[in-house]
Amino acid sequence: MSNARQNLIRILQNAHAGELAAAFAYRGHWKSLKSGAAECEGIKKIEREEWEHRENVARWLVKLDAQPRPLREKMFWTIGKTIGLACYVSGWFFPMYFAGRLESKNVQEYVDAAEYAKELEMKECFDEMMEMSRVEGEHEIFFSQTVATHRLLPLTRRFFHWS
Repeated sequence: MSNARQNLIRILQNAHAGELAAAFAYRGHWKSLKSGAAECEGIKKIEREEWEHRENVARWLVKLDAQPRPLREKMFWTIGKTIGLACYVSGWFFPMYFAGRLESKNVQEYVDAAEYAKELEMKECFDEMMEMSRVEGEHEIFFSQTVATHRLLPLTRRFFHWS
């Protein structure tokens, strides 16, 4: 198996589990917000897009004769559910901040996947990975704009390095 194929499969397996965790975390996040909160609809939309990305990634894994890693799926299911529950006690700012930080990493992850797809001459996969990267970038912008004026942002940036 070529390195590009192995790397693409690894990224897709990681993304498949990661999208699961993200979707459950976002579900908990929007449900924890006060009724009518301005961010609620945006987070619901992002949750839907995370589920769509998971379906897309699963389809590419099948085309590559690969599968999600069961242990990783279970771990990330647990992580997503735990984060979703933690949103009820952590307040508003930290879930927003860390969601944006996570989304910024997802942007690069899908760009990397696209590059491996390009190397494998998988044009449709390349195009889809680049589109998912673009959408993850929109998610990052949403969360970045949401926390932009929060009083904890300067201190949090200093420790966790996401701008």
